[in-house]
Amino acid sequence: MPEELVILVNENDEQVGLMPKMEAHEKGLLHRAFSVFVFNEKKELLIQQRAWDKYHSPGLWTNTCCSHQREGESNIEAGERRLMEEMGFTTPLRDTISFIYKAPFDNGLTEHEYDHILIGDFNEEPQVNPSEVASCKWVALDDLEKDIRTNPQVYTAWFKIIFEKFYKHILV
Repeated sequence: MPEELVILVNENDEQVGLMPKMEAHEKGLLHRAFSVFVFNEKKELLIQQRAWDKYHSPGLWTNTCCSHQREGESNIEAGERRLMEEMGFTTPLRDTISFIYKAPFDNGLTEHEYDHILIGDFNEEPQVNPSEVASCKWVALDDLEKDIRTNPQVYTAWFKIIFEKFYKHILV
């Protein structure tokens, strides 16, 4: 199977090319991505622990799911696709805000993403894909905020950035 391509973008989120995902992360080039946040009726956020064999941030806790759009795929289509692939369900998503971040990792890779935050609602238990997700849980945002401050090392870089800078935008 050929390596997945990411969409390279400029600072206006305009496509400027395509590149294999690993190469884009090795070079730290700006590319399009999305982060999904799914809430239940209790206003709890579904977070996941990334699988232990992920190429970066293995075993860290993060938002419900995240990935990269494919060429010709809308943010919503990409989010719904990846939600099914990782968490075993789909739900209507809302495209909210976007931002650019850059985060280097210990393994020499760099996430440099134009990240779109997508929000949805779901009230059942997910059927996670164990090759993508080690564990998941529903958590109240206040409890999560406290735990991120107390234990920042157990959360992904992008999740901490989103939570710190865009907390009010992910409130439902």
